[in-house]
Amino acid sequence: MKEIFQTLEIELKRLASGGVEAVVLDDESMEILERLGRKARSERLVSRIGHFESSGESEELLPEVEEIKFADSSDTMKAASVVKSKNVTAKVVENYSDSEFKIAPIPEPTPFELPEGDKLAKWNFLKDRVLSDPVCNAHIKPQKKVVFGVGNLDAKIFFCGEAPGADEEIQGEPFVGRAGQLLTKIIAAMGLSRSDVYIGNIMNWRPELPTSKGNRPPTQEEMAYCLPYLKAQIEIVNPQIVVALGMTAVQGLLGFDPTRRMGKMRGNFLDIDGRALMVTYHPSYLLQYGSPKTKRLVWEDMMAVMEKAQIPISEKQRRYFL
Repeated sequence: MKEIFQTLEIELKRLASGGVEAVVLDDESMEILERLGRKARSERLVSRIGHFESSGESEELLPEVEEIKFADSSDTMKAASVVKSKNVTAKVVENYSDSEFKIAPIPEPTPFELPEGDKLAKWNFLKDRVLSDPVCNAHIKPQKKVVFGVGNLDAKIFFCGEAPGADEEIQGEPFVGRAGQLLTKIIAAMGLSRSDVYIGNIMNWRPELPTSKGNRPPTQEEMAYCLPYLKAQIEIVNPQIVVALGMTAVQGLLGFDPTRRMGKMRGNFLDIDGRALMVTYHPSYLLQYGSPKTKRLVWEDMMAVMEKAQIPISEKQRRYFL
């Protein structure tokens, strides 16, 4: 639990070093904080944080949190501009030296073209290019791996997440941790296997933090660098449907828009380069905050994807999570 608070402090300090005075808490962040508040008995938490390790009460006071998500610089604004109906901000720590931790500059992506040939030849070319990319390799920790997409090159469905996590950077494959295991179960519930679909991420490396604990969402600059590689994978696979897992994936695929809300976007087909785009919750969100109602919403999204892809749906499948 101590690492979670350290990660939070480091990211707030990093934002402060860039001149950010406040960060906006979106609906998802508010829900997370509200749940933590209900579970934490906040009056005791404030005075007892320093005793977490010695008292052994962290499990009692706070639920397990595997992932901390932060907005990037384009998500932040002064408190005066916060949505009036919410009017909630978190003050950023001041007096921070940016020498403590900062993200290395991200250059503009280098243009490239896929070679002539079949899907496999193009995919192998792209994979070799990504795995040897000097920028990608400069942002991974020692003994960790750049992560490239996997799956069926003729898949009808392309699942897209945001960035690798701890397990992914070890194995070099997307969605192999707990969230990935849940995604595999969702795919199986659809009557498919991972070998029937394609799975990728916006990012090819795990966004850096000075600790091995916790994850942060990629910045707009990081996503802009990796996005051509993701779009090239989509071009090669040529899926009928792209499924964006979580809002960060949506912002990467469609461009940043602070007015987007997951609750309003999910369950509807959008367009991305002439293909159907379904937006739904990230599996990690379901692991932490997935009520039966939320699980049903995700399953309804998957059934809509199945119908669009002309995958038969049994009566038993239609009753899942009811």
